[in-house]
Amino acid sequence: MKKELIELRINGRSHELAVEPSALLLDVLRQDLELTGTKRGCDESSCGACTVLVEGVAMMSCTLLAASCEGQEITTVEGVSEHGSLAAIQKAYGDWGGAQCGFCTPGFIMTVKSLLAENPDPSEAEVRAALSSNLCRCTGYSQMYEAIKSVIAAEQRGTFLSSGSAK
Repeated sequence: MKKELIELRINGRSHELAVEPSALLLDVLRQDLELTGTKRGCDESSCGACTVLVEGVAMMSCTLLAASCEGQEITTVEGVSEHGSLAAIQKAYGDWGGAQCGFCTPGFIMTVKSLLAENPDPSEAEVRAALSSNLCRCTGYSQMYEAIKSVIAAEQRGTFLSSGSAK
C-alpha cells in the first residue's frame, strides 16, 4: 500500500510522517514515534489501555486512523506532565496505589484528565461512568477512585497548581 505524508501534532510538537492510509494512531505512536506509554490491550476499543486525548477528548487509539487526526492536538501520557513534574493525577495514582501493575494506568490517566478538564467536580457516579471504558485486569478500582477523589479535593482546596505540583 502506498504511504501518504501526514503531519501530526503530538504533545505540543509537530511530526511529519509517511504512513499507510490504514495506519492506526496507536501503531504510529508506538512504532514510528516510540511513544510507548500508550498501550495495546485489545485492538477493539474495549479496554482503554490505548486512550489518548484528541483535542482534549479521550479517544481509543487502537481503532483510530492516524490520518484522521491530522491537524488536531494529540496528547499521550508522555505529554501529561509539565515542566518535568508529574501531573496531580499521576502523583495521586502513585500515592494511593492506583497504578497497580501499571499497564492500564496510562489509559486511566488520560480518561481522568479528559473528565476533569470537562468537569472539575464530578460526582462518584460520573467518575465511574467515565472510567467504564477502561479495564484494569489486576484488582478492584478502589485505589484509583481514592486517587481521583484526592485530586478533586486538592484542586478544590487549591493545594495543587494547574501543573499538578503542590503549593
